[in-house]
Order: sequence, then structure tokens, then C-alpha cells
Amino acid sequence: MEYRVYGNDLVIRIERGEEILESLQTVCRREGITLGSVSGLGAVGEATLGVFNRDTFAYEQQTFTGDLEIAACGGSVSTMEGKIYLHLHMVVSNVTKGICHGGHLSRGVVSLTGEFLLHKIDGQVERAYSPEVGLNLFRFLEDGEDRDSQAAEQEERA
Repeated sequence: MEYRVYGNDLVIRIERGEEILESLQTVCRREGITLGSVSGLGAVGEATLGVFNRDTFAYEQQTFTGDLEIAACGGSVSTMEGKIYLHLHMVVSNVTKGICHGGHLSRGVVSLTGEFLLHKIDGQVERAYSPEVGLNLFRFLEDGEDRDSQAAEQEERA
């Protein structure tokens, strides 16, 4: 992986054989990015995509392999319990085979190249589990609130 920083924007090239989420996590850690948006395209040889089952409160996943174009990939960077939290969705396709699959990205291994743009947002948004929805939702911090006070609050609730 190689990237360049231009103000609040990063241009990232993910190399053949590298996993997308791991690569983006590495960039976020190195650059101290805790809030942002991600978009990308390229090609993968393996993509594990999922859909959230509202009845079971669990992701149902399927792994697709072969020559797959990343037709679209987008999502967010936030934090949960002080750690980088990536939430990306991806659409992969192969027009010669008439296939197109999309969903929540759990794993994506680049087969040729991945071109990603990461926009850093000044601020912080944490995630918190919602038992009503079954997902980790955005939790907007109050002015002056930081990760430590939020972690203490979560421990009190547990």
C-alpha cells in the first residue's frame, strides 16, 4: 500500500494481495484519523459481503471469488471504544459473467489494484451498540466529552 496526504484528503493505492479493511485501518492509525469518509474502486479476487438479518440480529455473509471489479465502495471512519471503526459497503461485478453483488464489506482482497480516497473530518464520532437495532450506531459526543469519559459511561451501563 502507498498513499499521499493532501490537506484533509488522502489518496491511497492498495496493492495486489492486500486486504482493503486492514490497509485502511493502517492508514487511519498512522495518520491519526478517527473520523472520515471513504470511497474506492479497483479490482478484487475475493470479497466477503453481508446483509444484516433484522430477525436474528446477525450478518449473513457470502464470499465471492474470481475477476471482480469494484463497481462502488463507500463508507465511514469513526471510533468505537477508542479504536478505529470502519463501516464500508461494496458492490462487485463481472459483466462478462452477468454478476453483480453488493453489501456490507467484511473482507476484500485486491487482485490488481485498489484506488481509495479518504477524507479526514475534524471531529470525533463514537459508535455504540443499539440493542433495539442490533447494530453499532453513530454516537455524537457532547462538547468537551472525550473517549475516556465515554468509556467510563459505557462501563457504568454494563
